[in-house]
Parts: sequence; C-alpha cells; structure tokens
Amino acid sequence: MNGAQTIIFPVEDLTAAKTLFTALLGAPPENDSAYYVGYKVAGQDIGLDPKGHRKGVAGPTPYFHVDDIEARLKALLDAGAEEVQPIRSVGGGRLIASVKDANGNAIGLLQD
Repeated sequence: MNGAQTIIFPVEDLTAAKTLFTALLGAPPENDSAYYVGYKVAGQDIGLDPKGHRKGVAGPTPYFHVDDIEARLKALLDAGAEEVQPIRSVGGGRLIASVKDANGNAIGLLQD
C-alpha cells in the first residue's frame, strides 16, 4: 500500500475547472484531454473527470495506490464497503475501482 496519492474531482465544466486548478496549483496540467485533465504537484496526482457526475461520483475521490487491486477490493467489500465502480482499465496498464463506506465516503483503488 502506497497511500492516497491520487485525488480525482468530478467536474461539469472542464474548462472552468482547469482554469481554477491551474491557478490553485500554480502549474499547467501534465495531461490535458477532453476526457481527463491531470496535474502532478509534490508527488500528488490531481485529476479532473468531466464524466464523474454522470458515473454517480458526488465529490472528490482519493485513490489509494495498491499492489493487488483485486485483493484490496475484496477486503473492502468483505469489510462492508459497497462497490461503486468495478475494476476497470483506464489505459497504460493502470487499473482503478471505487467503493463507498457505510457513511457514504468514496474510496478509490489504483494499481499500476
């Protein structure tokens, strides 16, 4: 487990969000496309997802970097978490999944 090194924000207006986060972080995005805008600041990945709300994501999701996403997802589900997004590839060998805890808090998993 490498901790929560990535936070993804669902956004509706990608252009406005990109302007705001560029001002906040003081740097342009490293990844800038119509489907995802990503920043890297002090070892932290910050992402903007323009489809997040349509996927049912209500707010920012911290993604914990793990070595075995299948085992960690199973452990969370066994501990009472509810699956929000099953394991899926987002390209480049990266896998993600997300759950919510009993309080509705989002928890993401990321495996490279």
